[in-house]
Amino acid sequence: MTLNVEAPSYAGPLDVLFQLVSSHEVDILEVPLAPIVDAFVAHLRNRREECSMEELSEFLLYAALLLELKSQRLLPGPDDVDADEEALGWEERDVLLARLLELRTYSAVADALARQLEASALVVPRVSGLDEGIEAHAPDLLEGVHPADLAAAYLRSIEDHPEVRVTLDHVTVETVTVAETVAELARSLPERGSLSFRELVFGVTDRIEIIVRFLAVLELCKLGRVRLGQGHTFGDLHITWVHESDDLLDMGLVDDYAG
Repeated sequence: MTLNVEAPSYAGPLDVLFQLVSSHEVDILEVPLAPIVDAFVAHLRNRREECSMEELSEFLLYAALLLELKSQRLLPGPDDVDADEEALGWEERDVLLARLLELRTYSAVADALARQLEASALVVPRVSGLDEGIEAHAPDLLEGVHPADLAAAYLRSIEDHPEVRVTLDHVTVETVTVAETVAELARSLPERGSLSFRELVFGVTDRIEIIVRFLAVLELCKLGRVRLGQGHTFGDLHITWVHESDDLLDMGLVDDYAG
């Protein structure tokens, strides 16, 4: 133990103090234990690295032994034990504890080996080889390849390749947006009253325009401007305007959707 302690009758390492007390060279009654604990706590606070469990357990062992020796001197009883015998008992306990840990380690290793043996017992090795007269040869990966072929492959790899250009001529650009369609329907639906969606898209041949009009109708329904109905499953979708167009214009929704 590297901890240094100071007492009226001793100043030095803690482990040396325990040896002197055990050999009766220093009287335990002249050694106050509270300053020793305070010195250990201060030692922990001043250290930059974390204290190991071994150092903590070693200090607790010395402190417990000193406390027990001092309590025995202060409160003697009928079954007084000599300090040397007490220290010997602690040493025997440590030996037994070390042996117990060693036995547990061997037991764990034995269990691991037993599991491996059980797993290997399920593996059956292949004992038969190829039939007589059959020879296995690895394929020659360079068979038929000449130095000229390698040179040609190298030249193909280092030559400049034309930059790939992606043409967008086939991409259809939207000519109408949902916002514009919402504004258009908000102006035209109040005059047309109730109609079906089939009538609404009558004459429209572009599929994207039909989809945009359907999304615009759903948006107006979400705003509470139109009411949607369907008489039967997969029937025509009926659209009914439920607000005046002036109300929508006053709220500025048409202008917002039209951008």
